[in-house]
This record gives sequence, C-alpha cells and structure tokens, in this order.
Amino acid sequence: MADNSSLVGGQSLRRINERVIIVQILVMIFLCINLLLIMTFFKKECFYKTTRYVLFAVTLLSDSFLLFMSNIMLIFSYFKLTMPVWLCIIISAVVILYFTVTPVTLTAMTLERYVAICMPLRHGELCSQSSTVYCILIIHGFSSIPFIVVIAIFFASASLSFYTQYRVCSIEIFILYRWQDDIRAGVYQFYFVLMCITLVFCYVKIMKVAKSASGEQRKSTWKGLRTVILHAFQLLLCLIQLWCPFIETAVLRISLKLYIDVRYINYLTFSLAPRCLSPLIYGLRDETFVHALKSYDFFGLSKRNL
Repeated sequence: MADNSSLVGGQSLRRINERVIIVQILVMIFLCINLLLIMTFFKKECFYKTTRYVLFAVTLLSDSFLLFMSNIMLIFSYFKLTMPVWLCIIISAVVILYFTVTPVTLTAMTLERYVAICMPLRHGELCSQSSTVYCILIIHGFSSIPFIVVIAIFFASASLSFYTQYRVCSIEIFILYRWQDDIRAGVYQFYFVLMCITLVFCYVKIMKVAKSASGEQRKSTWKGLRTVILHAFQLLLCLIQLWCPFIETAVLRISLKLYIDVRYINYLTFSLAPRCLSPLIYGLRDETFVHALKSYDFFGLSKRNL
C-alpha cells in the first residue's frame, strides 16, 4: 500500500510539475509579445494621442500585470508555499482589481468603435486626449468596485489574529463564510449582465450602419464590425472567467483532485487565452500598428533601414 501511494503521489507531482512548466512557457510567450507591443506603442506619437490605441495599451499593461501576478500565485499554490495573510491580501486585492480592468476596458473599446462608426461627427469630441484620461480613470474606478466589496466584507468578518497567520495565497482566502461568496457572485453577475447589454447594443447599432453604408464607408464599417465581433469573443471569455470562481467553489465541495484539474483548465482557457487575443485584434490586424512593428527590430531597440 505504501509503494502504491508513493507511486500515485509521484505521478501527481510529476503531472503538476508538467502543468507548471507549460503555464510558465505560455506566460513568458505572452509577456514577451505584450512587451514588444507596448514598446511599439510608445515609439509613435500618434498612438498615445488616439483613444483606441491608448485603451489597447491599457489592456496590454493590465493583462501583463495580471499574468505576472496570477502566475506567481499559481506557483505558490501548486507548491504549497505560504505567506503572511496580510501580504496575500495586498497581492490578491491588486489581482482582483486588474482581473476586472480588462473586460471593462474591452467594453470601453467597443463603445469607442460604436462612437467612431455610428457618431463620426462627435468622435473627435468624445474621444479627445482629455476624454481618454477621464475614461481610464472611470475604467479603474468602475473596476475597483468588486475588489472594494470583497475587501470590505472580509475586513468586517476576519479577526485580527487571522492577518498574522501563514496561508497558501489564493483569492479564496477572502471567503470566510458562504454569504460572502454569494455577495461576490451577485456583484460579478451584475457586471456580466451590464457588459453583455453594452456589447449587444453596440453590435446592433453598428450592424444597422453597416447595412446602409456604401463604398469606402461600407468597407470601413464592416472592418469595425469585425473588430467588435472579435472584442465580443474576447469579452465573452473574460466574462466567463467571472463565473470560474463559483464553478471552482462548487467543484471543491466534491473533490480536491477535480478542483485542481478544473482550475488549471479554467486558467488556460479563460485567463491565458483572452490575453493572447488583444495582440491579434489591435496588434496584428491594424495596418498602422503592423507598419510600426516592422519599423523596429524584434526587441525594439534600434530602427531598421527600410
């Protein structure tokens, strides 16, 4: 029996190590691509004076930071490394914030496409540089509501001695009682519904304009519509990610092994995958951005002679 247990434990540890290695490779690839695109963004003045490119950069920075921090938490979780609860609270609070920033920014980018296509005469006014700064502040303010709610109910429930304990850091550390999980579920469901309504509204309005457009306007409008569709798919993955904690909590009550498998699949599908779509939508499909990418070498350190 001891030999069999050792064999099973060894296979489990080997499988976990393989998973960790796969995640590290994917995270490094995505971080390198994002870094290259961020460097390209700062190379041209027209990028950081245009709302859609600024929001694209916000998404890249948010995704990169979230990938880096969540990857650290994943490593600590897999290898059962503990840290003080107060430190875990700080790390988790930032992760919760940027966990929400990406889908909210994608919603703002969809609204920007709606204004550009359906309200072209007001696009310059509504999407000016000053408006973009306010938009970024609104995005972070709106995204901070879930983390404020989660932190507030946690502080109201946890004892002072809890903060000095050493625990494996995860978002679930904030859930001390079942009603806290219900409140968190309600907040994220509200965000899910609100962003879905915004997405459908923009899609329907842009579709109407696309059907009535002609010539160059028609070509530009359909390109904008395809961008919105890609945003919709990316946003859908991000919104499904909002439901993952509730699925994982339910699975944890059934089996710890199943919980680990489900959490790993959710991380790859709904955390890593949406983050690789941002470079595709604005990094590789946008002619201006592609041209800027080709103007610099792979590491963006020196300009090529074209």
